[in-house]
Amino acid sequence: MIVKDESKHLNTCLESVKEYVNEIIIVDTGSTDHTIEIAKTHGAAVYEYTWTNDFAAARNFALTKSTSEWNLILDADEQITSWDKDKVNKLLIGEINIKSNFKQNNEERYSQIFISRLLPKGAYYSGKIHEQVMSKLPKVEMPIEVFHTGYFQTDKSERNLIILKEELSKNPKNAYILYQLARQYKTMNLYQDAAHFFKKSYQTADRSEGYFTDLVVNYIYTLIELKQFYPAFEIIDQMNVPLGNNPDYQFVCGIFYMNFVLSNTAKNIDFLPLIERSYLICLALGNQNEREIVLGTGSFLAAYNLGVYYEMFNQKEKAKEFYEISAAYHYLPAKSRLLTL
Repeated sequence: MIVKDESKHLNTCLESVKEYVNEIIIVDTGSTDHTIEIAKTHGAAVYEYTWTNDFAAARNFALTKSTSEWNLILDADEQITSWDKDKVNKLLIGEINIKSNFKQNNEERYSQIFISRLLPKGAYYSGKIHEQVMSKLPKVEMPIEVFHTGYFQTDKSERNLIILKEELSKNPKNAYILYQLARQYKTMNLYQDAAHFFKKSYQTADRSEGYFTDLVVNYIYTLIELKQFYPAFEIIDQMNVPLGNNPDYQFVCGIFYMNFVLSNTAKNIDFLPLIERSYLICLALGNQNEREIVLGTGSFLAAYNLGVYYEMFNQKEKAKEFYEISAAYHYLPAKSRLLTL
């Protein structure tokens, strides 16, 4: 782990992981709180490191201090919530499921992503920010689940932008850096800047990359915010086949068609059925256990939006049906709408 001033989170993190590991390596980049003392109470080996705005360099330094054949990488604001010890011991290197909470539409929502965090000795990182593991070994999804709270109501924009711009100056055509820069601007509600960098990333990104679906979905959300409907149409036309079986893609399509129809109802009314169609596909994909990025796009969020759609057209029985599906997931807005029907 690399840490700085993490006394708020560190104890919870180390308590969650200590039964699964043989040693704990903590690299501290200049804490002024009780981080180091907390680490030592858990038997951690603590090393001081001068921060250079380079996450990969710090992680690689930490890896050199490990005496183990395999290394689990965590951040202080993460905690293990699930670990199938028998299966992990039968596998080698892998990606672990990191779930995060974030704010959207004044609600707390959750996302999930698989990231390489269980590494063999000799694997290393590259990239000053949003660093990636450099290894030719195959990536395997591991039965390990982590909950990450670091970006919930926390603004790390200034730090991230400085490092991302520095990286981009060295690699101006790197699709991954362009994507991360676009996401950062979107987080800051700077949608024009976000759209600019999403477009550049979209034009050069390899569609087989793990981040590509998220790139497309967030690009469309950004264009919706800017009311740039025709560029969004172009992307949807291109992505309907390669991403058609992804619930997050279908969900943003539903949002898009709704906003497009409402932008000029008289002119765009023919697109109204596509709203319903998108959310029904979401639910069908969810029933097939297609993986979501944002939890609920294949279940309670899609069902709730269908309820709103049917209620808007006074189809109260159908609205109630889908609100009940959503409410079964304890989604509070759906429960509230049921009380009014």
